[in-house]
Amino acid sequence: MKTDLQGKIALVTGADGGLGTHVTRTLLDSGATVIGVSRNPQQSRPDVASFVPLAADLSSAQNAKKTVDEIVARFAKLDILAHLVGGFAGGKTIAETDDATFQRMLDLNLNSVFYVLRAVIPHMRRAGSGRIIAIGSRAAEEPGPGVGAYSASKAALVSLIKTVALENKDLAITANVLLPGTMDTPANRKAMPGADTSKWVQPASVASLIAWLASDVGKDVNAAVIPVYGGGL
Repeated sequence: MKTDLQGKIALVTGADGGLGTHVTRTLLDSGATVIGVSRNPQQSRPDVASFVPLAADLSSAQNAKKTVDEIVARFAKLDILAHLVGGFAGGKTIAETDDATFQRMLDLNLNSVFYVLRAVIPHMRRAGSGRIIAIGSRAAEEPGPGVGAYSASKAALVSLIKTVALENKDLAITANVLLPGTMDTPANRKAMPGADTSKWVQPASVASLIAWLASDVGKDVNAAVIPVYGGGL
């Protein structure tokens, strides 16, 4: 059954990424108006009136607030936040991880979502409703050797989203986080050319789950940490 998001305004961060393109298309197909934020919007973006590409860097509190305020000023509301921005670094033990790498993981995977949440939540609270979905990682709950900085930043993201859910449960605002395993994206295929991709998570599946959580039928799911491991159990 097709998810109904008619009349909803959705902000998708990292809209040009391997997952972001699928999420954008799925939300558009469900009837939402999508504001797709990325640092450099690509020419392959959907050519439909209900998609609005927006170039923005969400790595600072000022930029995040300015971006969200501009969206609400234009569309009068913001119903859905799908936060997909993130990054990966691995290959070194904790003892070998340098300060710059650790800070980069915090900036990409934690600070960015904090800034966006702080900008979005006041608007959703004034409206009395909203849907927040963030992308974490399986590594947040199952850390492995050589990915300590990445795992720690994603674990902190999980804690942040669960806290948002608890702080806003007095209104019709939900906040949930998905923990996908390795996703079948062009970037991952390039980085791991010899991997068995048959067990990787399909981005379309994650996108469909995001759309469901964003819809009215997903209203009873809140503060959930949802594993999406595909065939990699």
